[in-house]
Amino acid sequence: MSVQALYQQKRMSAADAIRIVKNGDTIVVPTAVGEPPSLLTALSEARRDFRGVQVSQILPVRKYGYFDPETAEHVRHTAYFFSGASRAGGQEGWIDFIPAYFSELPVLIDRGLLPADVVFSMASPMDEHGFFSLALAADYTMAAIEKARVVVLEVNPNVPFANGDCHIHISQVAALCESEDPILEVGLPKIGPVQEAIGKYVADMIPNGATLQIGYGGIPDAVVMQLTDKHDLGIHTEMVGDGIMTLVEAGVITNRKKNYHHGKMLATFALGSKKLYQFMNRNPALEMHPVDFTNDPFLAGQNDNLHAINATMQIDFMGQCGSESLGFAPYSGTGGQADFVRAANRSNGGKAFIVLPSTAKNDTISRIVPTLSAGTHVTTSKNDINYVVTEFGVAQLRGKTAKQRCEALIGIAHPDFRGELREAAKKMNLL
Repeated sequence: MSVQALYQQKRMSAADAIRIVKNGDTIVVPTAVGEPPSLLTALSEARRDFRGVQVSQILPVRKYGYFDPETAEHVRHTAYFFSGASRAGGQEGWIDFIPAYFSELPVLIDRGLLPADVVFSMASPMDEHGFFSLALAADYTMAAIEKARVVVLEVNPNVPFANGDCHIHISQVAALCESEDPILEVGLPKIGPVQEAIGKYVADMIPNGATLQIGYGGIPDAVVMQLTDKHDLGIHTEMVGDGIMTLVEAGVITNRKKNYHHGKMLATFALGSKKLYQFMNRNPALEMHPVDFTNDPFLAGQNDNLHAINATMQIDFMGQCGSESLGFAPYSGTGGQADFVRAANRSNGGKAFIVLPSTAKNDTISRIVPTLSAGTHVTTSKNDINYVVTEFGVAQLRGKTAKQRCEALIGIAHPDFRGELREAAKKMNLL
């Protein structure tokens, strides 16, 4: 049978496609805009017809009807990483959370430690050879496809066909539906003077020819905005966004100095504008790969001069970073921060930056603290921390004693809190 005949045979409505799900199944859904809205909307509308179904995902970007505590016994969300759509449910306890490094999600799926019975995913139109591209998020989805009983695609002409290890053949697909809705666009975060100041400190420490991993947020984007005078930068990251595209268009990112996958940008998911998604389409300079390839510290660390930029919410005197919870209340997740901190530490000439404003809640709380708030989930450990940057400067902690770390961190804290931080440090015998 031809690939076109197979396509037509498997084509159906979203309402019909979701009937492939059985009670007790776990549905794996890609990161962010890789999620298929028609399928998840249909699942939400029919959720009371199911029992014990779980939807596992990093970073949902829409709050579908199944995000409902009243129907959690029917369809329940399981978070690899919280977002605005899932955070309240996580804090209230009706959404479950699985702690894991982003890089290890595929191996957890492969070894059966994370269930993957069904895959729902967005996909590009099929090419003449019968292949679809899961360009928006290869992440853990490619591993789930290998383990799942069935794969269901939402095919949309607005999804780019990207290069890399992000393709699935029509013969692997059990059902598909079609949509033409625009892919959700996510704008750049707001950048204020604090973010700009932090961004300048980091940008000044990035040499020409460096390879970058750039996390999501106002401060990483502030760094990107201040790299326009650099030359021959490269990209090995988890997320490709508009900031990276802008630097490519400006001639700043060429990937010519990369010693690992020379000439290529590597990422595992995309999040940005319509222009970004068009930029990705059959772009020979960009490859989308599973996260156990992009985020593996050993592999990513083979890039010389890898500079990783990630944000945290709180850091203590030892250098422990609480990047994913507010005390014991979950806020986000581990994601790829620890993966890339370790990768940059392995890299010849690499630097791992953890960035944060010095205060929170209108300058009433210091984010640099003697000890993390009770119950805080530690994301980057004291043994992995390298550079910490606030709007007041840079503290390099790797190889430093506990007392030296404490002194350096107090030095980049907000001046209004340095006195009480010093008093606390004296009580802890750190000063």
